[in-house]
Amino acid sequence: MAEIVLFHHAQGVTPGIVALAEEFRSAGHIVHMPDLFDGNVFDTLGEGMAYAESIGFGEIVQRGVRAVEGLSNDLVYAGFSLGVLPAQCLAQTREGARGALLFHACVPAAEFGSGWPGGLPAQIHAMDADPFFVGDGDIDAARAIAAGADDVKLFLYPGDRHLFSDRSLADHDAAATETMMRRSIDFLKNHPVGSHR
Repeated sequence: MAEIVLFHHAQGVTPGIVALAEEFRSAGHIVHMPDLFDGNVFDTLGEGMAYAESIGFGEIVQRGVRAVEGLSNDLVYAGFSLGVLPAQCLAQTREGARGALLFHACVPAAEFGSGWPGGLPAQIHAMDADPFFVGDGDIDAARAIAAGADDVKLFLYPGDRHLFSDRSLADHDAAATETMMRRSIDFLKNHPVGSHR
């Protein structure tokens, strides 16, 4: 069993994000799902990103940091797109992190320190022609992290959809999501509770 903190994407805590959290719970894991948007849910990615920009990306990361205060250090941090910012920050900087699951986004490890911490396992999942993941350079950051760490795996799925794992959105790809979740749950099984640092 793992304890996971799952951060939502820029459209908020959608029904699809809730469903993904429930899938992890059904596999036997504890899932915390902070709402970084104070209950706001957006119909489009553009609206959600505009709201995120009005808050400030630094504040979104800090909301994520505050959300885990009082929780165990022995956590896996998971983030979807925008939610990768707090998830990756905490995985790299909070003592005792078990691992990271980064979906649809990745930032250079240097954003949160000197580099990816040794011994910190992670998976990164995205589509190989996602215009955001590829066009914004996330794929380069993901490849660099995976190349420098034995226990970080990058999984690319055929297609050009961004939030493909959210079944409540038009971008949803059921087959890719099924494979992504199987790999993610296997990751949690293969990394038993206990700090890797």
